[in-house]
Amino acid sequence: MTMILSRRVLLSSLAALPLAGCAARVTGRPGVTEQVFGQMPDGSPVTLYTLSNGTSASLRVMTYGAAVTNLIMPDKAGNFADIVLGLDDFESYRTKSRNFGTLVGRYAGRIGNGRFTLDGHEVVLDTGGSKHSSHGGPVGFAKRNWQGQILNGAAVRMTLLSADGDQGFPGELGISVTYSLTPDNRFCLEIEALTTRPTVLNPTHHGYFNLSGVPGSLIHDHLLTLEADGFTAFGPDKMVTGEIRPVDGTALDLRSTKPIGRDIASPEEQMRIGGGYDHCFVIRGPHGGALRRAARLSHPGSGRTMELWTTEPGVQLFTANGVDMVGRGGAVYKPHCGVCLEPQHFQNSPNQPGFPGTVLRPGQHFRSLSEYRFGVA
Repeated sequence: MTMILSRRVLLSSLAALPLAGCAARVTGRPGVTEQVFGQMPDGSPVTLYTLSNGTSASLRVMTYGAAVTNLIMPDKAGNFADIVLGLDDFESYRTKSRNFGTLVGRYAGRIGNGRFTLDGHEVVLDTGGSKHSSHGGPVGFAKRNWQGQILNGAAVRMTLLSADGDQGFPGELGISVTYSLTPDNRFCLEIEALTTRPTVLNPTHHGYFNLSGVPGSLIHDHLLTLEADGFTAFGPDKMVTGEIRPVDGTALDLRSTKPIGRDIASPEEQMRIGGGYDHCFVIRGPHGGALRRAARLSHPGSGRTMELWTTEPGVQLFTANGVDMVGRGGAVYKPHCGVCLEPQHFQNSPNQPGFPGTVLRPGQHFRSLSEYRFGVA
């Protein structure tokens, strides 16, 4: 009875919340269509939604993993192309995906040794046999089939109920993510959550961008700026140590615009351990309130630009290190064929009291807003 009551309360409460992000500001002639994209092993359908903003730009998101599969944007000549990495069919996403476009949770990144203490009690997580918990566990949010709902304009809300004890995390959690695409080419995400017990939460969007629109090309020539003076350093096993290290004088100094490829093969310890960029940067300014600019990415050849604005305290920069597979349309995806800019809290925060907290308690409303703003130059 408790499960039925909490399911109704959690999901209905999320559905009733007003949209605080840009979905509420959509104007013009946007729309959404839907189609069946595949079938889960239990027979439930996987739905694919196409969001069109009335200017020929479009975004596709499926219920499995609440994953963005396609994002079509114009270049400086007015030509449209897909600027995110993806796969051809649902079975490929289910069996081969490297979290292409997924909503990662409950906890993005790693939690050290798969355990932490909350309110005096030790929480032990399912690590799937690994030393540390990663991206919410072996069957995290990126491997769940969410429920989709078309909203007014070019917007879709995905909801998921995560049971108490799911992957070891306490509390029954109701979570939603609303995707919208505005006429001025802003791709917006609003993540909201409620819980029945104290828990920790750190969801993020795990999209791989390549602004060239050329499948399989490398992102070494992309220009990147990050509004960050420090990053969370990690040890030899890529577990963050709790140290926030200055970027000054390192390969991780992206305060001034530079090509991603300039220092990606730097012999510096942090770059060698990561095999490229795989670090969380501490974004300047107060978090949790108004949107602030965290990053700017551009591709000189196509003229495409992208700015990330977020309420989150950090951005995980990942340059697809280790990716080696055949992707959408037969394109060969190699290391550095895409770049992730993931707005989030810091890895291992539950074990690092000096990091911004990630505890969510009953009665609290989790809300995270992010916008990827596209243009041409």
